[in-house]
Amino acid sequence: MTETIHDLVEPVRRLPNDPEEPPTDGVAVCLSGGGYRAMLFHTGVLWRLCETRWLLQVDRISTVSGGSLTAAVLAIAWQSLTEADDPRRRFSELVVEPLRALASRTIDRSSVVSGLLSPFSTVGEQLEAELRKHLLGDAKLADLPRSPVFVFNATNTGSGKLVRFSRAGVADWRVGRVADPGLRLSAAVAASSAFPPFLSPYRLDLSEADWIDDEGNDLTGAEYRDELALTDGGVYDNLGLETAWKRCRTMFVADAGGILEPEPAPAKDWAQHMVRVTQVLDHQVRSLRKRQVLDSFRQGSRTGAYVGIRSDITKFPAAKLLAAPFDDTTELAGIKTRLKELSSRDQERLINWGYAAADAGLRSHIDPGASPPAEYPYSGGVSSTGDQR
Repeated sequence: MTETIHDLVEPVRRLPNDPEEPPTDGVAVCLSGGGYRAMLFHTGVLWRLCETRWLLQVDRISTVSGGSLTAAVLAIAWQSLTEADDPRRRFSELVVEPLRALASRTIDRSSVVSGLLSPFSTVGEQLEAELRKHLLGDAKLADLPRSPVFVFNATNTGSGKLVRFSRAGVADWRVGRVADPGLRLSAAVAASSAFPPFLSPYRLDLSEADWIDDEGNDLTGAEYRDELALTDGGVYDNLGLETAWKRCRTMFVADAGGILEPEPAPAKDWAQHMVRVTQVLDHQVRSLRKRQVLDSFRQGSRTGAYVGIRSDITKFPAAKLLAAPFDDTTELAGIKTRLKELSSRDQERLINWGYAAADAGLRSHIDPGASPPAEYPYSGGVSSTGDQR
């Protein structure tokens, strides 16, 4: 397959079994990683899309890490949500409340401690157990809706590529795919959220699975297929773009990822210095992918909107935007990438901020005719004091 200049400036690469032509229709939502910070920001994003009925038009939802937590609860609630007379109220009951209950617990530290001390389970298995107990129950990939297609992305450290979990099963374009393996949804989300170094890797045993070979598979030996060593999907694609970009023309991309802060005294020992080097590399890749997404919107190869947790929505062209002072939203963007308990007020602020950002992106770049919201989901807007100013 020959790459063109157009291919080289796209934010994702074409694979051997991808269609030759770009998509002509379809709507996708992509949700980034970022721990509980991202999970709650994306909750607000989806709440606004649900309220405007745009969520019901979506063909594909592609997620990584913190975004996968949000999307998994949405997937479980999907049928009830779509049948509701009052989607906003039902969204609050079915999606927001379970996610806020999880955000009131710290599950990363307990998973690490239990996994390190237990001779019978790993850190990844402990994380999955926490997600199963407190959020997802025994839901399986086979229980996901047929439409829209939900895709939860993890990174395969063996192949160096994405592993995609969906209703259809598990797939890595170099290793192959397993159709309907009966995996629990909690396993897919734990793999997608296995943030390195402490929650990674999530080890997935597929030694008894029936693998299917597709065009391009070149890592088909047992050493690649029996056990997958998976890490956070954001390591490969923190915006969750790859499984949606090549299939949908209209993209709504929500980015709640972290940022690289200046370090006045970088560590001199090789281990900590290598961590810093890795952070620099990761930041550059994320920044490049974001620029390519925005350039694709400007050039017209895709339509849609990008909203970031560090966006200044006063620069969006839509009228009657909710008040979101940049100092307050910047403070929210600085919450650490953890699965660590957040205060009730910070939960509300993050959800409000995602809601306001989604509204700005939607009415500025996708649906200018949509009615502006009357108010935030929670009083007090995005201010820590509860003063909307």
